[in-house]
Amino acid sequence: MKEYDYLIVGAGLYGATFAYEATKRGKRVLVIDRRDHIAGNIYTRQEDDINVHVYGAHIFHTSDKRIWDYMNQFAEFNNYINSPVAVYGDELYNLPFNMNTFSKMWNIKTPAEAQAKIAEQIADLNITEPKNLEEQALSLVGRDVYEKLIKGYTQKQWGRPCDQLPAFIIKRLPLRFTYDNNYFNDRFQGIPMGGYTQIVEKMLSGCDVVLEQDYFDMVGGVENAPESFEGTLSDGSKVSWKKLIFTGQIDEYYNSCYGYLEYRSVRFETEKLEMENYQGNAVVNYTAANVPYTRIIEHKHFEFGKQPTTIISREYSSEWQPGVEPYYPVNNEKNNAVYQEYASRAASEKGVIFGGRLGQYKYYDMDKVVAAALDAVSVEFS
Repeated sequence: MKEYDYLIVGAGLYGATFAYEATKRGKRVLVIDRRDHIAGNIYTRQEDDINVHVYGAHIFHTSDKRIWDYMNQFAEFNNYINSPVAVYGDELYNLPFNMNTFSKMWNIKTPAEAQAKIAEQIADLNITEPKNLEEQALSLVGRDVYEKLIKGYTQKQWGRPCDQLPAFIIKRLPLRFTYDNNYFNDRFQGIPMGGYTQIVEKMLSGCDVVLEQDYFDMVGGVENAPESFEGTLSDGSKVSWKKLIFTGQIDEYYNSCYGYLEYRSVRFETEKLEMENYQGNAVVNYTAANVPYTRIIEHKHFEFGKQPTTIISREYSSEWQPGVEPYYPVNNEKNNAVYQEYASRAASEKGVIFGGRLGQYKYYDMDKVVAAALDAVSVEFS
């Protein structure tokens, strides 16, 4: 039996960061993943000299210089700025909501005109206590911005009408009264030149990695997970570990004993086109409800590509079902209450650290994933 200090379930960014730091400290680490590749949802695969974001667009951005410097030790980042475009019928708008958006929508020029127009629409609606997401959004941005740029897109993302979604999902909607199309306010932003997979490869270079390995198969069933510190890999070899880092679904780990946590999932349709440039931008959102996909990604534009062909991906939001890849936690009151049951049990669990978006049932930007992993490392090795 091969002995390890840590078994890390999940070769995504959280697991890879913890693995790198533990290996640096001389620990023996085994990383396993159900998929046939490392890097989780930030996995990029090169096709026709284009780095394809297989699980959707990932743009690294942060205001934390510590995290920016940390990531730059694994790759050089370009100067990509996320400036998505929104299509509504025959109309085209800049995102986030800024003076370019308002100028196109209302044929105005100044911030004062835009602010007055929005304030007038909000006043006409007379919504004092928003009862759902629709009323919340209307009370923040008025009818025009809501109808053209929020309503249809949000319904597609959540799979239900906006008036059936809770108001707290949208706590604020940023309105930018400058001609600035930079989606993020963070100081640091970019795409790793050569894609994200290389970053995780470097992080995992000092430890053992086994792909297409299900953790629950390894320990003899989900019912055995909380008691397991040894198991059998799919090739028949036996391993043991002193501590587990689990980045899968926390409810699955506990055999859904408090109920399933809900997620939204995403389906991708990716195709190669025999043209140099399909849409002129990396990210184009389709905000009308009658367009089935939420956005189209043209991957080459993340790295300013000039290849003779291009690759695009259409994204379709869908309900999550067991057996389908979960993407976004549905952090409503019901699910958060269920998660707290799992989190309370996890807090008393000896020898297990739960991390990442699935282990902590939390939507994480990439910089926050790395920060959370480094915080866990700091506690573990203090």
